[in-house]
Amino acid sequence: MRYPVVLSPPENGIIGVEFPDIPEALTQGDGRDNALEMALDALITSLDFYFEDKRPVPAPSRVKRGQDFVELPASVVAKVLLLNEVVTQKVRAIDLANRLGVPKQEVNRLLNLRHATKIDGVAAALKVLGKTLEMSAV
Repeated sequence: MRYPVVLSPPENGIIGVEFPDIPEALTQGDGRDNALEMALDALITSLDFYFEDKRPVPAPSRVKRGQDFVELPASVVAKVLLLNEVVTQKVRAIDLANRLGVPKQEVNRLLNLRHATKIDGVAAALKVLGKTLEMSAV
């Protein structure tokens, strides 16, 4: 998932960053490289609010030619896909835990961006929701 960013013109060396698709994600950095580095942290931090509120994470809009973007790590992408499916299907954590045959705490960890989770756990959760996690290298 590549989220396009809008970089503001430098002001005293500081560049502001905003995400058209995730308006909560705002940051700045000292120069372009630092601004983009800070942007990834701001994006993931903002996604935490979607997870806490159990709101679907908006899909990124298409990155235009020459436009800067921030790419989410694969582990975060998998959890975003799981959250969006849980929200779409209106499945409670306890119900997903029951379907998986695991304690509710394990599902809570699957739906926590800050918790390191094996990708197999996310794939299993998506499978009981009738979805398949597919990955490819391009």
